[in-house]
Amino acid sequence: MIELELKYGCNPNQKPARIFMSRHRGGELPLEVLNGKPGYINFLDALNSWQLVRELKKTLNIPAAASFKHVSPAGAALGIKLSDDEKKLFFVEDIKDINNSPLACAYARARGTDRMSSFGDWIALSDTCDEVTASIIRHEVSDGIIAPDYTPKALEILKQKRKGGYAVVKIDKDFEPDNIERRDIFGITFEQGRNNAPVIDLNLFDKAVTKRKDISEDARRDLILALITLKYTQSNSVCYAQGGQTLGVGAGQQSRLYCVRLAGDKADLRLLRMHNKVLNLKFKDGIGRPERDNAIENFIYSGFIDENLFANKPEVLTEQEKREYLDSIKGVALGSDAFFPFADNIERAVKSGVEFIAQPGGSIRDDLVIEACDKYNIAMVMTGQRLFHH
Repeated sequence: MIELELKYGCNPNQKPARIFMSRHRGGELPLEVLNGKPGYINFLDALNSWQLVRELKKTLNIPAAASFKHVSPAGAALGIKLSDDEKKLFFVEDIKDINNSPLACAYARARGTDRMSSFGDWIALSDTCDEVTASIIRHEVSDGIIAPDYTPKALEILKQKRKGGYAVVKIDKDFEPDNIERRDIFGITFEQGRNNAPVIDLNLFDKAVTKRKDISEDARRDLILALITLKYTQSNSVCYAQGGQTLGVGAGQQSRLYCVRLAGDKADLRLLRMHNKVLNLKFKDGIGRPERDNAIENFIYSGFIDENLFANKPEVLTEQEKREYLDSIKGVALGSDAFFPFADNIERAVKSGVEFIAQPGGSIRDDLVIEACDKYNIAMVMTGQRLFHH
């Protein structure tokens, strides 16, 4: 395929639209549309999300998945087996043999980061999509998927979505782009080197700048996950992660503190979904997943209860109970795509159980940020690597 004509660009009035290889490179596109007709924004999500899961797999050697919306990840995760409570949390209790598919576990976790934002997502998988993973996707509202390949049964399942119009893209896993990127804005061409640098020198994990030096293997993994996620997130951005999955991503904020707050609020909602009162919510038969997601979000966030959705009226989750539960959370990792200019970022982060931080450093107030970390017994490394993405 030399080029692919698109229905329109970012908006219906933006025509014509297509994707193709630039003149200096030429040749065929390194991807194939197996089903549906992906649009301009779909391909922006597809190519950004593919880079994310590809780098996660390459760095950590674990299958990875991402759930993308509007050129930023709503969630990203690794293929780690699910507990019974996590199966319940992610609505995959009925998926047979899910723990035999690391890829399926990765997508369940990625989608489960922020289910409200993942509504109508674009999916990226680091490995061949199998039947188990496709069985999860079948039940979710999603626009499309990119992966290096699909088993025949998985492809058959995916082709049934959206009345046969679900977008399925296969990408050449061995394709390597040029080291120079170009884009046109307002008739002017921008050019820059691709961001090929690793997100962190792994030796830095043994060189924390705080009094606390110990960073567990799980925390190292989660910090790498957070940083690679941020590498493909619209800046400014911050990511909370734990257990091989993102908990909350704050993207595209002008203020660093707003990033920390936004991502932290998302992380809190995700963590509180594991509260017994939430896990034990009983919905009436026939209530769809989007309706359940909205009801759970309202139940946690504002205490609103729509009795038409529940088999039994739930007992309210009080503010004190929420705070007590969040105070019990430990071991959360936090990554930032640029330095923290003020210590108030740490004050917010610690409220969501953060014990490990990776950030570039370089602020004139680094000493105050380190002091705040020491106050809360947080281990922090400074990577020296900014991860802005636009």
